[in-house]
Amino acid sequence: MFPNLAFRPVGWRTGLAVLGWSMAMMLHAELPSRLRVHPPVPEPSGIRMSWEVPGDGWTFDVQEALDPTGPWVPSPNGTVGPARSWLDPRGTVDAAQRVFRVVHTPPLVARGRLLSLSKTASYPAAQLSFLLLLQGIPLAAQFDVDVYKLVYQTVDPWGLPTVATAGLCLPIKSGRAWPLLGYQHGTLLRKLDAPSSGLSTEGLVGVLLATSGYVGVSADYLGLGESPGRHPYHHASSQATAVVDAMRAGRAACASNGIPLNGQVFLAGYSQGGHATMAALREIESRHASEFDVVACAPMAGAFDLSGVTLDDALSDRPVPNPYYFAFLLQTLVDLYGLAPSLSDLLVAPFDQTLPPLLDGSTDGGSVNAVLPSIANRIVKPTFLAAVRSDPGHPLRRALRDNDLASWSPRAPVRLYHCSGDQDVLPANSVAARDRMKALGANVVLIDPKSGASHGDCAQPALLLAKAWFDSLRKQ
Repeated sequence: MFPNLAFRPVGWRTGLAVLGWSMAMMLHAELPSRLRVHPPVPEPSGIRMSWEVPGDGWTFDVQEALDPTGPWVPSPNGTVGPARSWLDPRGTVDAAQRVFRVVHTPPLVARGRLLSLSKTASYPAAQLSFLLLLQGIPLAAQFDVDVYKLVYQTVDPWGLPTVATAGLCLPIKSGRAWPLLGYQHGTLLRKLDAPSSGLSTEGLVGVLLATSGYVGVSADYLGLGESPGRHPYHHASSQATAVVDAMRAGRAACASNGIPLNGQVFLAGYSQGGHATMAALREIESRHASEFDVVACAPMAGAFDLSGVTLDDALSDRPVPNPYYFAFLLQTLVDLYGLAPSLSDLLVAPFDQTLPPLLDGSTDGGSVNAVLPSIANRIVKPTFLAAVRSDPGHPLRRALRDNDLASWSPRAPVRLYHCSGDQDVLPANSVAARDRMKALGANVVLIDPKSGASHGDCAQPALLLAKAWFDSLRKQ
């Protein structure tokens, strides 16, 4: 259920209380919402509230409180179902003493339903052994691998039904039951680079996991692969639902192909995939613990402390290897949290005109880097940066806090892998996550796979260490 505390005329997709019936005040960023509540209208028989939201199948409840902090209680006749308005049966008596909100419940979606399954490649173990040797990767290919593209049903950031794609890699050997391993890929800007397309090195990670004895599922995430719209970069909630539903679709595909699973689930991901992996674990443990037995989780080189370490770094004027990360994240905050009417409104010339078209999913990150300054925040209007720096409650900060993943207590064992030389995602993100989680009693360890290694150079040793850990825990 997604609460919307009344209305704001423009620019903010969530949270606003109506005090009395006239004075509006912004409260705080919450989960993205497309619900728009209109100003109350007096009618002869009372005060009417109305609202709008895209899509069908929503249900609505009107709640009230004496002040915006609650506690919230149902308003009279407040369970309105699919109706998009409510009339206060008490008339206008004491109306100015109450604060109202509309709680909207999204339509039911068959999340994780497998819509289509298509085989895209087959790799004999001998071929994989040769490729591993050429790349200098110290792994032995054990099994032939078949690769499929999954198309499945999931939800968008607002809880509405949508479709997404994922890569599925199956080890081939009869008489074996396999563990399921969700591998979450790093930052990709171009849609066709997603794991399911077969054109991405990220897709090959799933192949290597499968030849080692895992059923590998690699979600493309929303807005990548064949999923519609723009990718909501580093949006924790939709990354999590896309990953969970991809694993559901992967299990359904295994069942239809007679591939037995042993019930164990492992999670791993690097860079953005580290953030997505942590988000998926939180989603599973809070909502789907009886469905997925997560044996171990390896979030690697992730920006877990977006509102702290990551934002402070972005505001620090430090030159960075990949400035397009910052631009991509800023676009998501505009798309989901209404940070501005458009990304262009936040940018200085010429970036206000040249950058937004490059973030439509058809251009790769390297090409975007080529037109950006190495100090990523130089693309942003100085007045906006000054407001972010000076205001601890700035909407950008609140939106980032909505996607932080450092301050919660996972139940599954977690090993964070992060190299000390990482200049793309500062290792302090993982230090913050380890320290806060351990303080909450979680079993979390931080490992430096290759001291001094860069973000790119750390990926292989981190993945190999995570795989070795998983190998030690899986059923034989």
